Amino acid sequence: MNPSQSGPVPGQDAARDPRIVSNGRDPERPPVSAGASGGVLGARPLIARTFHGGDPATVAASAICDVTPTKCQARTRLYRDGRLESEGFPVAEISDHLADETVTIWLDLRDPDHDDLAVLSEEFGLHPLAVEDAEQEHQRPKLDRYRTHLFLNAYGARLDTGTGELVTSELAAFITARALITVRKDDGLDIGAVLERWDASPDLAKFGVGYLLHGLLDYIVDGHFEAVQSLDDAVEILEDQLFADIPQDLNVQRRSFELRKSLVLLRRIVIPMREVVNALMRRDLQVVTDDLMPYYHDIYDHVLRAAEWTDSLRDLVNSILETNLTIQGNRMNVITKKVTSWAAIIAVPTFITGFYGMNVPYPGFSRQAGFAVSVAAMAIAGLVLYLVFKRKDWL
Repeated sequence: MNPSQSGPVPGQDAARDPRIVSNGRDPERPPVSAGASGGVLGARPLIARTFHGGDPATVAASAICDVTPTKCQARTRLYRDGRLESEGFPVAEISDHLADETVTIWLDLRDPDHDDLAVLSEEFGLHPLAVEDAEQEHQRPKLDRYRTHLFLNAYGARLDTGTGELVTSELAAFITARALITVRKDDGLDIGAVLERWDASPDLAKFGVGYLLHGLLDYIVDGHFEAVQSLDDAVEILEDQLFADIPQDLNVQRRSFELRKSLVLLRRIVIPMREVVNALMRRDLQVVTDDLMPYYHDIYDHVLRAAEWTDSLRDLVNSILETNLTIQGNRMNVITKKVTSWAAIIAVPTFITGFYGMNVPYPGFSRQAGFAVSVAAMAIAGLVLYLVFKRKDWL
């Protein structure tokens, strides 16, 4: 497969498509729900902000298209000869620009539906299976290779430090010879932050699609690293609670299960990224040039570190759970030992009073001396047992 074979379908004229609407939104279509995937196999909880606190409807405002054949919100950028030339231009003009080999295009679709992706497929000649994967949610992180393009699926991630829940945001991308098309299935991933990374390295824009893809992957992988760092901080707090003077067994156990669940989910989206980044660096794909290779090696190194850190944290959380159970067992043994010791001390006066309570004559029966002797015996025996148990650290 050679990505350079990608290109527009001849004869396409999206400008005359009756589905074109102003501001990229169909008035009859309900607003896009601001949601982030709660897990690779989980539900999408509604959120009003991106992971970085931005308004998903207005981030990267300069790139928003006023006119687009899609019913969803679209963003565009055009680089020519390594310089940003235009942004926010109509999606219908993309086919005309792709005929120029000096041009690199970025197109972003926010929560598109089936019809939106059909328009995308016609415009770029994308494989139906890749378009289907972009439409379906909860795909695993992967890189698929087709004749004219590559298909990438990845997840952004952020840890809710209050609940210990990991929130993820799914993104699909089509990679052609001169275009990067991103499809965001929810609003968690902050596309404005991706544009800031592109703008921070304008000297790399001359490398085309590889430059755009690097900024996108760098943002996603850094998000994974931030999530792992947050999980590490949460585990340190959990360790302090584990050996606190006031037992917090229930809180430690509940928090441990929450963090372990988040770590399992994070591992599920981080581990496959090793193969994704490694595959992109293959020379036969012609996506990453020699000049960009060090930057992709840096991303790969971050992916490896995040994966190894995730595994070590998962083992640490398992150790905390086991340690907590051991501490509970030891604490129960101490309590049992103390109760047994006090029961033994109380058993002595019980025995003496029971003996002297019999209705038979005994030495000192009905005399004050007998009462004094019994009281003294109870006191001395109890004191001796107390001292013995205390010396053995049973009390």
